[in-house]
Amino acid sequence: MTLLLSLLLGAVAKGLAQRPLDITTSPDLETGGPVLSLSSVQSESVFVSLTLPAFPKHSARIKKSSFCDPTVSVYTGYLDIDGGAKHLFFYFFESRRDPAHDDVVMWINGGPGCTSSVGLLFELGPCSTDATGGSPNGTNWNPYSWNNEANIFFLDQPVGVGYSYADFGETVETTEEAARNVYAFLTIFFETFKEFSDRPLHLAGESYAGRYLPVFASEIYDKNLIAIAEGRGVINLQSVLIGNGVTDISTLYEGRYEIECGTAALDVPFQSIGNCVRIKAALPRCDKALRRSCIDRFDHMDCEAAVAFCDSHLSTAFWDSGRNVYDVSKMCQDQDFCYAEEEVIRRFLDLPSTRTMLGAESPGNFSLCSSMVGRNFVSHLDKWAHHTQDYVAALLERGIRILIYAGTYDWQCNWVANKRWVDKLDWSGRSAYAKEPWRPWMVDGKRVGETKTHGKLTFASVLGAGHMMSSFITPAEALALVSRWLAGQDI
Repeated sequence: MTLLLSLLLGAVAKGLAQRPLDITTSPDLETGGPVLSLSSVQSESVFVSLTLPAFPKHSARIKKSSFCDPTVSVYTGYLDIDGGAKHLFFYFFESRRDPAHDDVVMWINGGPGCTSSVGLLFELGPCSTDATGGSPNGTNWNPYSWNNEANIFFLDQPVGVGYSYADFGETVETTEEAARNVYAFLTIFFETFKEFSDRPLHLAGESYAGRYLPVFASEIYDKNLIAIAEGRGVINLQSVLIGNGVTDISTLYEGRYEIECGTAALDVPFQSIGNCVRIKAALPRCDKALRRSCIDRFDHMDCEAAVAFCDSHLSTAFWDSGRNVYDVSKMCQDQDFCYAEEEVIRRFLDLPSTRTMLGAESPGNFSLCSSMVGRNFVSHLDKWAHHTQDYVAALLERGIRILIYAGTYDWQCNWVANKRWVDKLDWSGRSAYAKEPWRPWMVDGKRVGETKTHGKLTFASVLGAGHMMSSFITPAEALALVSRWLAGQDI
């Protein structure tokens, strides 16, 4: 056990003993007094309100729910921010295996602006929506859910995403600002429910989570050091798992070229020769423009122009092809998200009965992705102008384990781009990582992909998987991947 981890775990108990919790409960709640155990939250109709002196502008509300997984305890609620003007919605599912001892995972989807209900109901959660209408509660049980192995949160963030909302139009427009809210939420939860207070935490997500999670993890790590100095409890952050993420933009477009014009995804390139020639000719100019205006220095107008040039010359041919940007082996089924299942999710989560069951209070119709949130982040060039890979390197140097995994059929945030930025990541283990051999990883005797590990860093490809790795053909492989990772085993 590292010295830092020993300090962190010791500080948890010290912090809980020295800092009394300011917890209020509804008078209608049967339990009455202070809530120090999640199992004492029993009402499905009334929220328990939780506050901490360390976060005077934040509070949380939580209630029990019968949603999705009848085999475990399920809770839903809100983190109320800035005196209650902003509200972040979350789902929490206890582990099917051993909730009293299993680790905690927080899952977020990307966008920016897309609800984590997609991960919950379409990929790795305890249930999926029932498109046939045959299920009495609208969902089907998922035997490959990640809560087979861990207690798991699904968080709709930032404000404006999914069931999350603001009272007066307030917004969150950068990853750094979102990180402060996520840290507050996790701290309130872990310091309130003491049975989880020293439990290992793993941050997981996909797509734009390649930007979110390294920043969120860094916020947690840095604030832990402050908490130790102040004698408060800390969050036992152990690892970050990023699936088909966008982290270092410098390799994104060259990876997309390999997916559609090479054999990195399918055995035969699916893009026309003429389009591939034009893309290849524009690629060096795109790389040069991004490096000059977005990476080596930052000029807002020039960087925005560079991104527009790259998209216009390198992405248009793919969008015109009608193929699924998340799985190039398929064509788009739906105009907005390429999957017909996602409209089923939207309709289900917009039902008054579903909202009542969850305690969802957001105004207006439910949407899977918020265009307003996306525009706000884009207006700050949040995903283009920041060296998110440097957060990954800094976390590795501080002993946080990092797993980068990617399905080989994704175009949007493809595996080639992810492999290349990991290969050139500037950290102390770079040379040793480069010398490590690639090896196949197997599930039930089947070759699932290739992986490489050095120190705290692991990369894994997943053959035949798309952007949403846990959906469709690979849920068992995805569960095996996360199971081995949480257990500290080689992939």
